[in-house]
Amino acid sequence: MCGIAGLIDAGRGGDAAGVEGVAVAMGDAIAHRGPDGAGVWVDAGAGLALAHRRLAIVDLSPAGAQPMVSSCGRFVIAYNGEVYNAGDLRRHHLPGIRFRGHSDTEAILESIAARGLDTTLAEMNGMFAFALWDRQARMLHLVRDRLGIKPLFFAAEGRRLLFGSELKALLAAGLRRDLDPSSVAAFLRYAYVPGPHAIFRGVEKVMPGEAVTIAADGAIARRRYWCLDEIAAGGRAEPMDVSDAEAADRLEALLGDAIARQMLADVPLGAFLSGGVDSATVAALMVKAGKGTVRTFSIGFPDFGFDESPHAAAVARHLGTRHTELTVTAREALDVVPRLPEMYDEPFADSSQIPTHLVSRLTRNHVTVALSGDGGDELFAGYNRHTLAAVHWPRIARVPAPFRRAVARMMGCMSPATVDRLVRHIPGLPAQPGDKLAKLAAVLALDGPDAYHRLVSQIPDPARHMDAPEYRTPLAAPHGLSLLDRMRFADTLTYLPDDILQKVDRASMAVALEARPPLLDHRLVAFAWHLPQRFLIRGGRSKWLLRRVLDRHVPRALIERPKMGFAVPLADWLRGPLKTWAEHLLLAPDYGGGLLRPQPARTLWHGHQSGGRNHAYQLWTLLMFEAWRRRWA
Repeated sequence: MCGIAGLIDAGRGGDAAGVEGVAVAMGDAIAHRGPDGAGVWVDAGAGLALAHRRLAIVDLSPAGAQPMVSSCGRFVIAYNGEVYNAGDLRRHHLPGIRFRGHSDTEAILESIAARGLDTTLAEMNGMFAFALWDRQARMLHLVRDRLGIKPLFFAAEGRRLLFGSELKALLAAGLRRDLDPSSVAAFLRYAYVPGPHAIFRGVEKVMPGEAVTIAADGAIARRRYWCLDEIAAGGRAEPMDVSDAEAADRLEALLGDAIARQMLADVPLGAFLSGGVDSATVAALMVKAGKGTVRTFSIGFPDFGFDESPHAAAVARHLGTRHTELTVTAREALDVVPRLPEMYDEPFADSSQIPTHLVSRLTRNHVTVALSGDGGDELFAGYNRHTLAAVHWPRIARVPAPFRRAVARMMGCMSPATVDRLVRHIPGLPAQPGDKLAKLAAVLALDGPDAYHRLVSQIPDPARHMDAPEYRTPLAAPHGLSLLDRMRFADTLTYLPDDILQKVDRASMAVALEARPPLLDHRLVAFAWHLPQRFLIRGGRSKWLLRRVLDRHVPRALIERPKMGFAVPLADWLRGPLKTWAEHLLLAPDYGGGLLRPQPARTLWHGHQSGGRNHAYQLWTLLMFEAWRRRWA
């Protein structure tokens, strides 16, 4: 895992020192992503420079250093990520090449030189974002992995093009800091800026499964080399017709292969373990792979009112992993808050960013690579909204809309805090039942895309806070998908790359930890779309088939409990230890920088402080934007 950056500046052709100096500054801005080495490569005639910051994982020798030039001299690459089938590429397709080392970077580069970019991309299994300079064709290719695990931004400014793993790199090159109001509005809704947009005007994200090519004349062409639409449509056209046992066998074999591949590293490796289905399955199959003692890591939150670390420890004991646990106090978690705008140089307001960073920091003290369970909810229908779509919505939709609206109004009369107090002694309920009931009330009278947007909205009415058209995440799914499948499709296309994966990337790379999500092996994604709904949700239980695989390795009693998520007690924090910090931001005379209206934020704030309503998530979104604005805009 590394950081990449660079530029093409047609106006500085021949100025090798000038473009090199800019590239060095860009690389230095993301040095946290790669503390093990730095390199810059320059094509003075083109005004091009590639910068690389190295986190050495595979082939720690100088033979793995970047930017790297192909043996034929035509191609130069700056690459961030890991490709897990690099050995297969070498053995089967590059037998005549004399390799300098054993890095996956060199295998990718030589495959591109020998067989072309498209052929190589079709066969690469991994997570990656890279810049490839073709010295002969005078073209730059910016490429991102199929699911969007690794980030890549770019911006065209006149005759200059900038790119980098994080916005920091572009800002270090002097990128104009003009906010895009539509991106701000979209951020208020989703708590992230949906791709391909970015928070600054003129900046775009390379999308998952996309290659962006910049020609010598500055023309930019975008194309998808992998498309979720085709995967979903193909899977639904040919649903898997097998028994329960055979489906579990196939999933275990495929997941086991993905995990074994991702255990390849020349540095210490471990796994995050929360005690939930996804991370427990990953840890169990790491143990089954038989590659030595598996290290697992978790954090506990006794101050938060809930703590999953005992469950994680029980799973670790059963599997026989070498388990490390950190008990995090509220003070330690709160200390992360001022650092968030530095880690997330584009506004980001998923509050689980705090514990994700804490567990990454703990893990990095012991290993350099950690496998995670990310992706299980999107692939195997693990979110509460998926169960709503598959089990409850078909019944709800039969109720006339006027009656649904009346019920929603009645449900809305009771605050989430009151609901939580009334049902706190009822066993088996999910975490924060009041918030979930409030969200259900809000969608009872809706249908189709409006219902999905409401379910995933942090602030459901951005227009109340500012005047700007809003970018909406696209929900155009292949024809004929069920409501559940449309939700899974939208989640995989938007929420997964723009929230979950970016959260983990920034939180882990801030401490130079490589996080690998084996559940997002693209072969598993295709497999999941061939599964009939009965393998996803059965008997009201989500991730049915994945649970059956885990049953083979971990007793169900250690796993089966209400889904907790990775939350922090925001509502209480904003009324207590974070109150002064929040008021300093929300009640300041320059709140919003002239872009956001102050009154709606203050209404939410005073309502939250009164204790009648829980506006924590809306307030967190506004606070993260304001803290980010003061740092970067």
